[in-house]
Amino acid sequence: MLARKYRPNDFGELIGQETLVKTFKNSLNNGRLAHAFLLTGIRGVGKTTTARIVAKALNCVGDGNIKEPTFDICNQCSPCKSINKGNFLDVIEVDAASRTGVDGIREIIDAVMYSPNDGRCKVYIIDEVHMLSNAAFNALLKTLEEPPENVKFIFATTEIRKIPATIISRCQRFDLQRVDIKTLSTHLEKISKLQNILFENDAIYQICKASEGSVRDALSLLDQAASLCHDNIKDQEVLNMLGLNGYENNIKLIEFCLLNNCTEALKIYDELLSNGIQPIQLINNLLEVCHYASKINIIKVDESLSESFQKKIYDISQYGLPKLVRLWQVLIKGVEELRYAPSESQTGSMIIIKLCFASSLPDPSDL
Repeated sequence: MLARKYRPNDFGELIGQETLVKTFKNSLNNGRLAHAFLLTGIRGVGKTTTARIVAKALNCVGDGNIKEPTFDICNQCSPCKSINKGNFLDVIEVDAASRTGVDGIREIIDAVMYSPNDGRCKVYIIDEVHMLSNAAFNALLKTLEEPPENVKFIFATTEIRKIPATIISRCQRFDLQRVDIKTLSTHLEKISKLQNILFENDAIYQICKASEGSVRDALSLLDQAASLCHDNIKDQEVLNMLGLNGYENNIKLIEFCLLNNCTEALKIYDELLSNGIQPIQLINNLLEVCHYASKINIIKVDESLSESFQKKIYDISQYGLPKLVRLWQVLIKGVEELRYAPSESQTGSMIIIKLCFASSLPDPSDL
């Protein structure tokens, strides 16, 4: 699996997290490391990977001459190799989802007082830390505030709002960013070339867009696409795989609504529904097109979009911001209507009719 094969092994291989890398570089070089870190962000951006890299930085001995934590990880010494394999005694990974209570935390608290077995530092990596109970968090407070000098805690979570403020205040917090499409595309193209996978640029763009900034999701989709296309990834195959085949019909539908051509708009709506697209998904697609068109109307060029897609969106943006904003408001209201509607398909067609009607109304400035 590509996501495991190309997992970063040092700070230099982390992509899209420049602030985090710079902070750790300065902290390690200046000997000003905190005793606890809290890593938060969406799935697949590198929380657990970063935690393991920090564990290596704390324990790397290089050729035997490195006596302090280092930013330049060698990945060749015994601690580095053991951490990569997941069998280093002084790096303890805990899944909080399976150990939510006080008893699991009490084991950690009792073990903290013992010196490291083989390494320089004992590192506790607690994944999905938001799953701990309030009692478990409270039991951890004192140890977290004043741990022994050679003990570090690294917490990872996707739900930062569920972490008590008392825990957050005792940690150095890092918000890992979603990786932008341009950076992610470059990364996937590089891996594709290393794996001798041929690809079309729009296919890579669609994979990155579908991953929503998650590197792991993007690599999993790339793996899936490579298997589907026999290492020759085609645009159309990827669109089919992602369920986006016929996405251009959403753009046509918006255009007919903007032209107040209700007959053609309803034809496309019925066609999309007969192809298996749910009304709520269709409205969400129209919201996305409306958002991109409004954005292009203001900034003119969006580098995160492919050229072919950007050209189609640009044509929609020329209908003007007032009309696009009005359509956006109808669509947002439509999402709420669909939630409580007895018939989603009928409600969806009424939303399309309202879109056509709204586009024919004069602008407030004209009135």
